Amino acid sequence: MTQNQERNPKRGRLCLLRSWRIAAITFLIVVCVGGANAQAEPEGTRLRVLCYNIHYGQGTDGNYDVPRLARVIAAVKPDLVALQEIDVGVRRSGRVHQARRLAELTGMAVRFGPTQHYEGGLFGNAVLTRLPILDVAIHPLPYTEATAEQVTYPRGAIAVTVRAPDNQPLRFVSTHFQHNVAEDRLAEAAEINRLFASDDAIPTILAGDINAPPDSPPVNELLQHWTNAIDDTASPSVPAGKPNARIDYIFYRPASAFELLNTQVIAEPVASDHRPVFAEFEMLRK
Repeated sequence: MTQNQERNPKRGRLCLLRSWRIAAITFLIVVCVGGANAQAEPEGTRLRVLCYNIHYGQGTDGNYDVPRLARVIAAVKPDLVALQEIDVGVRRSGRVHQARRLAELTGMAVRFGPTQHYEGGLFGNAVLTRLPILDVAIHPLPYTEATAEQVTYPRGAIAVTVRAPDNQPLRFVSTHFQHNVAEDRLAEAAEINRLFASDDAIPTILAGDINAPPDSPPVNELLQHWTNAIDDTASPSVPAGKPNARIDYIFYRPASAFELLNTQVIAEPVASDHRPVFAEFEMLRK
């Protein structure tokens, strides 16, 4: 969803520290949400991945309906799901712990990575998985602090390391870039590269709402180190009812660790203001 210039480096650093404090304070929430890991694991070395901005549970019909979102997710039978715009205890969405509820309804484990306090609760990104979880880390991303003239939001990424179908570690990252400051999106892409693209020791899948089209500077920045799991026509993902722009993505690296078998935008027009993006991989490493 698109939420309702130049960046000041000093302000950006202060905001980064504030965002980090939020992440540190809520770390126990992140690692404890969702209970035990799901028991069912994928067969063979195939991996099904979904990316979904859920618009804090609100569909295009105006209804807050987490079970409807869970049905959309479950129908794809994913092994890993990157979620954006998750409410936990937020007033607008009825104080529901959306991360935990989606885990319960899909039978998957969840880890929540808050990026800000909002209406008495928390808001941020999450990962659902049916793979054993080995590690969780929250990373704040650079952003321009909101002013009276410009509304912006803290940004971050949650990285969950799991045991992949080939029994080796796999890192899965869910993120959401700034909606209205182009310089922020480019800085966030650069930070994602710094955090996760320094070496090929752990194959990594990055999924999220980048808030930018395929030929944009932030996507091109990511493509210096990642491969885009996108179809030839770059099928649009927003708005959900009649999509005309692609801003949701699944990237992976190194390319040699994966074979992309299938990728598509799921034709779901109501459950969120974004359509979910799906990719299926074969793990290739030995």
